[in-house]
Amino acid sequence: MGTKLKIAVIGGGSSYTPELIEGFIKRYHDLPVDEIWLVDIPEGHDKLETIAKLSQRMVNRANLPITVHSTMNRKIALANAQFVITQMRVGMLDARIKDERIPLQHGMIGQETNGAGGLFKGLRTIPVLLDIAEEMGQLCPEAWLINFTNPAGMVTEALLRYSTHKKIVGVCNLPYHTTVSIAKLLGVPKEKVYIQFAGLNHLVHGLRVTVNGEDKTEHVLDLLSNPNIQMTMRNIAPLPWQPNFLKSMGVILCPYHRYYFKTKEILEEELLSLQSGTTRAEVVKRIETELFDLYKEENLAIKPPQLEKRGGAYYSDAACNLISSIFTDKGDIQTLNVRNNGAITSISADSAVEVNCVVTKNGPIPLAVGELPVHVNGLVQQIKAFEMVAAEAAVTGSYEKALLALCINPLVPSDELAKKVLDELLMAHKDYLPKFFQEQKEASHS
Repeated sequence: MGTKLKIAVIGGGSSYTPELIEGFIKRYHDLPVDEIWLVDIPEGHDKLETIAKLSQRMVNRANLPITVHSTMNRKIALANAQFVITQMRVGMLDARIKDERIPLQHGMIGQETNGAGGLFKGLRTIPVLLDIAEEMGQLCPEAWLINFTNPAGMVTEALLRYSTHKKIVGVCNLPYHTTVSIAKLLGVPKEKVYIQFAGLNHLVHGLRVTVNGEDKTEHVLDLLSNPNIQMTMRNIAPLPWQPNFLKSMGVILCPYHRYYFKTKEILEEELLSLQSGTTRAEVVKRIETELFDLYKEENLAIKPPQLEKRGGAYYSDAACNLISSIFTDKGDIQTLNVRNNGAITSISADSAVEVNCVVTKNGPIPLAVGELPVHVNGLVQQIKAFEMVAAEAAVTGSYEKALLALCINPLVPSDELAKKVLDELLMAHKDYLPKFFQEQKEASHS
């Protein structure tokens, strides 16, 4: 027998973890996992124990020889792991509530991966993930870091740019979700549909849709022009696209494009949610409470269907397919966040992009896209600049860079407003942003 297959899950107390466990159970034949180590922080101890017990019940029900461990000691979990999955929320859901509510109180979109909220989730998260990558360099240097933590594009950008650990891939369930949705729309099996995806995380475009090699892009755009047929995620209102606009774009847009092309309508929806105390973060917090009550039931040994309300549909397919394909050297095509390496010619080679890749035992190899259409490229460049400046702010703790990142973002309508929201969010998240306050302390002593 060779080495044991050990997988560490950082943020193991997440309500999504049963989805992941189900994914490993389904793929055990190709991916014979021996140990799954679930890691969390002391504040998440009770959730972690609940998830670990449910996970072991699921494994036992499947009659598989997988051992589930839970620990607060990240280093024990990382030691000799082959794959490390990061799915964490620094500051937990209370931090997300602030990310959503504070910008909205200033009349700006509040969302966990876009705009001011996305910036602050990145600022809190990136330093922690860089620490994990550094520990991996010492404890499991050959392991792959599979990041599912949002904002995945910005986080992958920071890891590729500032970490010495090179085996890093960002994963998002959105392209997989889009492929499944379009297959249903066309009434064909998912395996027959191929979409050429290109862009950035939560700003990815379906440049071309084929079924059995036949181009169906225009037909799909016609279908999506129907106001009654709208692809979206649980966290984004299914506002219908203006049909002429969608057809003139000539590419399949992702649900998050609504933030940029329907800013006014989305903001109106979010302001109503703010007034009624039902921002997405508050809804999620309620769903999580219900889920954990379910998870504690000792006769529950499957992933409960209620988990789909949480919005992570196909997460396990995206994460587990990637791990399985690297492990088996499968050579299939998946849409991932990786170093560009020239795949999209208008983005620098060392930046993170979300593109189709061939997945091998040496990791994902991005497929060439060439230039993005001119009407797509502008917004992609703007968001890429936002991600790069935000990543630098997270690493340096620079107030100026954080302000610059906000002002670059198209969801922030004014530099004065950007500064107000920046100052308020900095104070709200002070406990999770030591770098920013360290710089201030040093400046006041000089």
